Amino acid sequence: MATFFTADSHHLHAGILHACKRPFASIQEHDDCLVEAWNATVAPGDTVYHLGDFALGPAEAAERVFRRLHGRKVLIVGNHDKRSRRLGWAEQHEGIYETAIEGRHFVLCHYPMRSWPRAFRGSLHLYGHTHWRLPGTTQSCDVGVDVWGYRPVSLSAVIDAMALSDTKPEELRAPA
Repeated sequence: MATFFTADSHHLHAGILHACKRPFASIQEHDDCLVEAWNATVAPGDTVYHLGDFALGPAEAAERVFRRLHGRKVLIVGNHDKRSRRLGWAEQHEGIYETAIEGRHFVLCHYPMRSWPRAFRGSLHLYGHTHWRLPGTTQSCDVGVDVWGYRPVSLSAVIDAMALSDTKPEELRAPA
């Protein structure tokens, strides 16, 4: 059983195609592609943390999309999840959610933060919301679909991306 992360799928939200320049002819093509990519990545026994903005549309349509997706699904509520909260999530969390996964401390939130609980003690922060407009660092990573080929990203890929980040914390400090 593996752990994956994703955010900002925006199922049923036709406006996202233009807003984020997503390369799909229709929202139906978009949703079908995202479901196919999810299910090609995630096995039924895996856990996926969705860091907000799952769907914008009628609850019944969102439920149909939700039921097609493999895995145990955990929602970290985003700013467009009013109706998505009613879906059959294994867990739901508002705001900041702290958890340990494979011996590492994570702070999960829909929104990116400059600092977070235990940031100076090795905690890692995963976020969405910015649709690839805010680069990650050696301790934080955007797990949104716009960054990761419209599919959930594995824990190991997130760790690798942070290790390769060009933005080092010491470079962010003001000159002494």
